[in-house]
Amino acid sequence: MHLIVIFTTGLIFGLGISISGMANPAKVLNFFDVAGIWDPSLGFVMGGALLVTIPGYRLVFKRTHPVFSEVFSLPGTQLIDRKLVLGSATFGLGWGLAGFCPGAALPVLSTGNQDVLIFMISLVAGLLVARWAISHQARRHETGPQGQ
Repeated sequence: MHLIVIFTTGLIFGLGISISGMANPAKVLNFFDVAGIWDPSLGFVMGGALLVTIPGYRLVFKRTHPVFSEVFSLPGTQLIDRKLVLGSATFGLGWGLAGFCPGAALPVLSTGNQDVLIFMISLVAGLLVARWAISHQARRHETGPQGQ
């Protein structure tokens, strides 16, 4: 049952991305082009998502635990730190330059579009570099300053 719910959720998300036109990077880029051919439809898609998500979260958190788990998986902190800001900025820059966000790029992969393939390869490479940098920084922090 758990896998059916995951599949159905992904299918609904992919259909929503496709039907709304958000799988088209030109449409997304036009949203960011406020001085040119501005297309506000992405704002309406986001607003519609919020209209569903906000009451959905309120309903879900009235439960003692999720349907398929014993506990809710929530962030351990609400701290806005350098990693969060840099990650958000990188996400926004990538989205604004490529016209794809990771979630919307997944359904487009099935089209064979080379642009989305390049985007996904770059995304994975960026994730690996970020993971390496974080672990490298943690190792340097554990060993302390050099020469001591």
